[in-house]
Amino acid sequence: MARKPPYHHGDLRRTLLDASLALVEEEGLAALSLREVARRAGVTHQAPYHHFADRAALLGALAEEGFALLFEAMRAEQDRAHRAPGAQLAAAGRGYVQFALGHPAHFRLMFRPELSEGGPAPASGAPAYDLLVGAVRAAQESGAAPRRDAETQVALCWSAAHGLASLLLDGGMGFDDPKQAAREMMALLVRLLGAAA
Repeated sequence: MARKPPYHHGDLRRTLLDASLALVEEEGLAALSLREVARRAGVTHQAPYHHFADRAALLGALAEEGFALLFEAMRAEQDRAHRAPGAQLAAAGRGYVQFALGHPAHFRLMFRPELSEGGPAPASGAPAYDLLVGAVRAAQESGAAPRRDAETQVALCWSAAHGLASLLLDGGMGFDDPKQAAREMMALLVRLLGAAA
């Protein structure tokens, strides 16, 4: 009798990441374990350890992927927006909120305290953060934002986008059209910065 070839899962790492995201979305971050991810992926409970040393490594991989998607969403929204610095700043905020709405499981785990070491985000968050810093500085140089306290303005813009995204995801705001709400709120934020300039 011929031996069956060993079972090959294909892209096991991707399958495990997808199973993790589905688990976080359905049951919350507390339910995430390598054993449960393996069960959902249909592999042995040891299989995830070929790609992730432990739960923290799995979380780190998901966060890294999330920050890459966040950067892409912010950049894509800027690419569609008017080139004026104020419009670019508002677009970065819209992209942030749209990312969260489109990838809620990623969003919910990216800023977990265990992923950072006292900073605002893991190192993989640097491109998205740098994009926002650049947008704020360009707005300052154009007069669309005050020319002082750039760090404070970056924190304000990040907080506004993050807070709005969190409220929209958690049902804390009753907007019929979350994307329109993000458009209006980010535009208002930029107008307020302009008024303070």
